[in-house]
Amino acid sequence: MSSAPATTDRNDLDQIEGDISRAVQALIRRQRHDGHWVFELEADATIPSEYVLLRQYLGEPDAPELERKIGVYLRRIQGEHGGWPLFHGGAFDISASVKAYFCLKMIGDSPGAPHMARARSAILAHGGAERANVFTRILLAQFGQLSWAHVPTMPVEIILLPRWFPIHLSRMSYWARTVIVPLLVLAALRKHARNPRGVDIQELFATTGRSEPRLAAHVHRGWALFFNGLDCVLKAVEPLWPKKMRQRAVERCVRFVTERLNGEDGLGAIYPAMANSVMMFDALGYASDHPSYATARRSIEKLLVVHDGEAYCQPCVSPVWDTALAAQAMLEVQQDEAEAAALRGLDWLRPLQELEARGDWSERRPQVRPGGWAFQYRNAHYPDLDDTAVVVMAMDRARRQLGDMGAGETGAGALGVRITKQPHPEERPGGLHLEGSATEQGLRQRFSNDVVCSPSVETAAARPPQDEDFLGLRPSTPMAAGPGPGYDQAIARGVEWIAGLQSGNGGWAAFDADNVDHYLNNIPFADHGALLDPPTADVSARCISMLAQLGETTENPVVRAGLDYLEREQMPDGSWFGRWGVNYIYGTWSALCALGAIGLDGTTPSVRKAADWLIAIQNGDGGWGEDCTSYKLDYRGYEPAPSTASQTAWALLGLMAAGEVDHPAVARGITWLRQHQDTAGLWRQDAYTGGGFPRVFYLRYHGYPAYFPLWALARYRNLRRANSRRVAYGM
Repeated sequence: MSSAPATTDRNDLDQIEGDISRAVQALIRRQRHDGHWVFELEADATIPSEYVLLRQYLGEPDAPELERKIGVYLRRIQGEHGGWPLFHGGAFDISASVKAYFCLKMIGDSPGAPHMARARSAILAHGGAERANVFTRILLAQFGQLSWAHVPTMPVEIILLPRWFPIHLSRMSYWARTVIVPLLVLAALRKHARNPRGVDIQELFATTGRSEPRLAAHVHRGWALFFNGLDCVLKAVEPLWPKKMRQRAVERCVRFVTERLNGEDGLGAIYPAMANSVMMFDALGYASDHPSYATARRSIEKLLVVHDGEAYCQPCVSPVWDTALAAQAMLEVQQDEAEAAALRGLDWLRPLQELEARGDWSERRPQVRPGGWAFQYRNAHYPDLDDTAVVVMAMDRARRQLGDMGAGETGAGALGVRITKQPHPEERPGGLHLEGSATEQGLRQRFSNDVVCSPSVETAAARPPQDEDFLGLRPSTPMAAGPGPGYDQAIARGVEWIAGLQSGNGGWAAFDADNVDHYLNNIPFADHGALLDPPTADVSARCISMLAQLGETTENPVVRAGLDYLEREQMPDGSWFGRWGVNYIYGTWSALCALGAIGLDGTTPSVRKAADWLIAIQNGDGGWGEDCTSYKLDYRGYEPAPSTASQTAWALLGLMAAGEVDHPAVARGITWLRQHQDTAGLWRQDAYTGGGFPRVFYLRYHGYPAYFPLWALARYRNLRRANSRRVAYGM
């Protein structure tokens, strides 16, 4: 690999120092008093519209000022096509548009108003409200706008099926489980919304016959014929279900919800599940002051974002993700004030690690101990691997970079373990064994610039496993020296949990292992195509990055299986798909971080091809951008999109991980970031660069343009001033 050196000189680096300092101060100003960061998390018009309609379903007292502000928000994000898109500047989406129109009419907008007339015309032009997705049709049925006959049947009795049954809740993703279980009760009871204002939207239906929606693009026609036939059978036999069985099923659903209610953070800590749980309690006749009902209802209010002029409802909150990533950026800065802010964030994160609750993930991995972090403030049943890997890497970096400030042992040897593949107790893939780690000498060679202490943890090689241990690993005890926190135990448990949730194909998913029953995405209830949580390249790369940062090598079978998975997932053009970030830029950055952390550089074909792809798609202005339409099923390669701050930062971090810090493309990208930083130290970004469900649900992380550009600038400065061009950490 050869490239012309960048022209950045020492004067340029000195000027970048000022840009970094302004970004640091902007991020510190947004840090909460207890040390954590949490930025707004914005989706499309769906959630705020559903929030208003939920209040009308329950018949709650009017909130005119809140409704007024939500109305301002919805009118502002209406698209030029007349309807509402799934992301900023996106195409018309019929489901989001139907809900937004219904919400605006509910709060008093006249159907004759110009914006309403344009929306109605667009909806009718796309086939009418009957063409909306399943969840929208359920809402319409609840409000008496559509017959339940136009909603796919999911009998509540499905909760009673044995686990081996092909259609079972345990085979679905966590978000599907938490949304569907209370929805099963609602579909069984079919209670009508109170709708005290008596608002209807019959004008949005194109025909009196209520034609069925078109087949979803992801659905296989053979499976569709089978499941549609099954749906007809279920509709015919549903009135014949024994009443006692139905009552038992409803009670089982209520137990499921109650056990996972998650306090005021809500069921699954996501709005659709939280709203369904409230409606379920209401439909069952619970009083509004019943502890479960009241707790579930309060959880939704915590998702509101209310500004002076407008308001909206978030789909969830992202404090762990924001704090872990902001801490990573601050550690990259390598300045006292930034590092102190990072430590405050990590101290806030440490007690949020779930060490007790055996969540739904344990159904497939019963031998694994808990040890993960959730995305939200609390979500004990549903921690996620992506957050956990990022938190672990940040804590490990802090203890190595800051020495006694980070307390506990420094270097990869602090864990004192080696992760190796062993036969699973039930002969399923994923069982792991932990044994004595690499030598201190080997660790000194790997982390030559870091202080490495001798391992203090007692390993399986030194003693027989105890009942309270998982596969022979006992968490290490932090060193007594140093005033700061010790992260050893938290890191050890996080690694243990992530390693235990590797899927059989070598990859990692976000919440579960081996959640790969793809035929389920063909059931009529899954027209969004997101019923599963299969392994993905971005999450897998993060887990590999973590293991590599902690000293694991390609000789380790767990790492080797993960790398083999990544190699299989690489696209012909050299990129990787980004499931949780938009899209191939995000996936490619993630993968290049992992490959770089494990020691691969531009002489490796996969790294070379990925770096060349990033260089080739750089915009003429020096930045990078990619649109949410890249998730389309007929994707045929990168399509240019306007540059954004977060995607430019990802591309830069990816190229630097590949050893390309001196490439002119990197210098141009750094220049783009510097030119687009505002006087407050931040970057403006309206684009949605976060993934929810491909083709269905996208996210605008307001924190992404605050910490990712800072991270890229600081890393560029550090590498340009260093003797080595190699990134020393997993991210």
